[in-house]
Amino acid sequence: MAEPAAVVLLSGGLDSATTLAIARAEGFAVHALSFRYGQRHAVELEAAEAVARQLGAAAHRVVDIDLRAFGGSALTADLPVPKDRPEAERTAGIPITYVPARNTIFLAYALGWAEVLGASDLYLGVNAVDYSGYPDCRPAFIAAFEHLANLATRSATEGGRPLRVHAPLLALTKGEIIARGLALGVDFGVTRSCYDPDSAGRACGRCDSCLLRLKGFAEVGRTDPAPYAG
Repeated sequence: MAEPAAVVLLSGGLDSATTLAIARAEGFAVHALSFRYGQRHAVELEAAEAVARQLGAAAHRVVDIDLRAFGGSALTADLPVPKDRPEAERTAGIPITYVPARNTIFLAYALGWAEVLGASDLYLGVNAVDYSGYPDCRPAFIAAFEHLANLATRSATEGGRPLRVHAPLLALTKGEIIARGLALGVDFGVTRSCYDPDSAGRACGRCDSCLLRLKGFAEVGRTDPAPYAG
């Protein structure tokens, strides 16, 4: 019997790579979906391609959209990426690296592809434990989008095929995510998480994402295999 299809949002970072590995382990033929959305850290798309290949995705699509048209984020506009912030500051409020409506937009594309594929399952690697500043990484958002998906699609309203949105990392710490990925054979050396990499694609080691990633590897007693500047 053929494996059922699932659509997995794949940024090329640590969390989405682990999520893809979990979907594979749960018996899905993974259709990975990435976006070229005007992000300053476009090196992540090369990482996403490597992750999809390494973890045996059935397909990998990269969709072009341009969120620079709106800006409003240090990832899509000429705004400085915060560096060297203490943990208390990183976890307080919504940071300037939040991209307005990004996960809503990405999930909408994933939902469209899932309908075409006849897939009932969407996966995304959001997390609300270590870093809950983003409102579209919280349990209430995941539940609301799943409800929307089952109101807005022909497959759910007429086809008798309800859609499920999986966020398997939601309640895990970064260290727990890394441990889960290692157990599933994820090569974290090909993943990229930095918000402000250099021209060679090396991580800065100082932005919020880098600091959280390094903390996670320290928690599991490992050295991050991804390249860092300096």
